Amino acid sequence: MSLFLGLDIGTTSTIGLLIELPDRILAKVSRPVTLHSVHPGWAEEDPAQWWANCCAIVPELLEKSGRQASEIAGIGVAGMLPATILLDSQGNPLRYSIQQSDGRAGAEVDEMRGEIDETAFLAAAGNGVNQQLVGAKMRWLKRHEPEVVREARALLGSYDYINFRLTGVARVEQNWALEAGIVNVATNEIDLEQAALTGIDPALLPPLAPSSAVMGHVTEEAAAETGLATGIPVVGGAADMIASCLGAGVVSNGDVLLKFGGAVDILTATDKAIPDGRLFLDYHLVPGLWMPNGCMSTGGSVLNWFVETFASGTTPLDGSRHAALDALAADRPAGAMGLTFLPYLLGEKTPLHDPSARGALNGLTLSHDLGHIWRSVLESYAYAIRHHIETFNEIGYETTRFFVSDGGANSNVWMGIVADVLGVPLQRLGGHPGSCLGAAWVAAVGCGSADWTGIAALTKRDALITPNPENRQVYDAGYAQFRNLYERLEGSSS
Repeated sequence: MSLFLGLDIGTTSTIGLLIELPDRILAKVSRPVTLHSVHPGWAEEDPAQWWANCCAIVPELLEKSGRQASEIAGIGVAGMLPATILLDSQGNPLRYSIQQSDGRAGAEVDEMRGEIDETAFLAAAGNGVNQQLVGAKMRWLKRHEPEVVREARALLGSYDYINFRLTGVARVEQNWALEAGIVNVATNEIDLEQAALTGIDPALLPPLAPSSAVMGHVTEEAAAETGLATGIPVVGGAADMIASCLGAGVVSNGDVLLKFGGAVDILTATDKAIPDGRLFLDYHLVPGLWMPNGCMSTGGSVLNWFVETFASGTTPLDGSRHAALDALAADRPAGAMGLTFLPYLLGEKTPLHDPSARGALNGLTLSHDLGHIWRSVLESYAYAIRHHIETFNEIGYETTRFFVSDGGANSNVWMGIVADVLGVPLQRLGGHPGSCLGAAWVAAVGCGSADWTGIAALTKRDALITPNPENRQVYDAGYAQFRNLYERLEGSSS
């Protein structure tokens, strides 16, 4: 059998993909996901919705492809990380997940910094003390929802939870564990003392699962709910951005992927690991490589929020309100006529690590319209990406070849702005289905049916987006204003 299923548990959607080796994508299906933000800085989702989406996606994939569940040889699941999901003794979630973009635990992060030797922790864990650590969320829960923590029997991430529903086996994949702050990079094993130091009860932690190792098989119960066949192998899985990088061909020193999903990820491949508190450090899926990276708290999630909140009545030009706004922005000048937007609506992760940061729109006048404002939102993410690239270079990582992927990369206006702000060409990946492709390929490798290089046959390169040098001076000034605005407003929301 040469069919492999990839599932991606994303922030804004759940996506399924069915591939046939060596190089065919047979079907792709997605279902939306609801992000709950009932308080400023909060970001939660319902794991039951992820599972329901998977149960709906699998039959549709089989119907669209004309294949049978018995033909699937392996399953890989990717997802955002490190989401925090607590299960009770029956394996049921005790509450909504606390997402990686959640910014509620600022006080707990400050508490951790007062207790932990940050220099020693960074060297041991590969990542610094920041709001990404699962221990910060656990400290918040102990303080505000102690009854949930008392009932908890297991702690999982997003794709770990789906693996658990598929197999009945609880494991945490290696990159979830690394970003959660519980892995020692010298041993590549879970360090229970390190986990306890951050605020995680070691008794809640399942064993570690390597990405491409088979961690279980589809149970009869899961088969009945999803339409899958009993006994299909399920591998450890992958962080969504790492899986997307594999599919993009980011496998050499200096390769960079800009991933425009619900959040914006900035990742580079390297054969050296240099822990730095401003960024995150992850394992590459290819053994021997690392993937230092940055992740903003938002991306497409803010664009979607903006459309629903301020532009729900915009007349679509091609069936999409986003495209209608892009058309307006394309007619506005670079720099949005002096407007500067800060996209920190959920605080910010890298490289600021400031959960109390907030969004702002500066420079607004009666001369501005919806097109200017939309352009300033798109420009803000380009400026934030430039901040990340400068940070990579300061640390010592090369950034030489740039790829762009996921839904936001389909916007010619947005990608043109990013190319102009960075001053480099961007290679758009044509037909790159995102993280679910990498997830499916990890399953193929884990089941012994493929090697790491073969995935390149499933993704083609599309248009090369080149920067307009006439906009360089405007965007250099805009970038300086962007950085300065945050510094002037830092702490003003607390």
